[in-house]
Amino acid sequence: MKLLSIGLLPLLFLVGLFTTTETEPITGEVSSSLITWKAYKVTGSHAGTVDLKSSNLDFDADGNLTGGNFVIDMNSIAVTDITGEYADKLKGHLMSDDFFGVANHPTATLNITKVAAKGTPGEYKVTADLTIKGKTAPVKFYTKITEVDGMKKATADIKVDRTEYDVQYGSGSFFSNLGDKTIYDEFDITVELIIK
Repeated sequence: MKLLSIGLLPLLFLVGLFTTTETEPITGEVSSSLITWKAYKVTGSHAGTVDLKSSNLDFDADGNLTGGNFVIDMNSIAVTDITGEYADKLKGHLMSDDFFGVANHPTATLNITKVAAKGTPGEYKVTADLTIKGKTAPVKFYTKITEVDGMKKATADIKVDRTEYDVQYGSGSFFSNLGDKTIYDEFDITVELIIK
């Protein structure tokens, strides 16, 4: 009996080696999804939107989030809190090398590197690598996944420090005596992703 048990060990090892929990990548409905941004300065704030170019979330066999990746179309930056020539001027400035250098960096990416369940079904703590303007830095945020009309909806609020991505314009961390022209380093991104 002991010899039989010993003989089974290599077989059990091989079974364990090749039996893994598969993940199922699910494509997001980019046309139905929404990314909004809000940036702050001493004298107020500005807000707008930006479009997803592609998105995928990975789930295990039990429906738990395990990973994912997103590509953001930086050419789609829009300003929504003001209109007319002022909005056009701000959009042009955001797309310039002072900010996101869109001509040379037309996309930004977010790749999830770690997911931890919070204990409540559908809620997770996420760590990801965010790449903007060719620079990559980690971000951490919470996400919640719910069922809406037979489809999954993932929401997240992400706080980004723009100076980690070489976006220094108007930053008090790099320039002194800016006064009321100071633009704060952190800006907010809110994501609402509809998943097939």
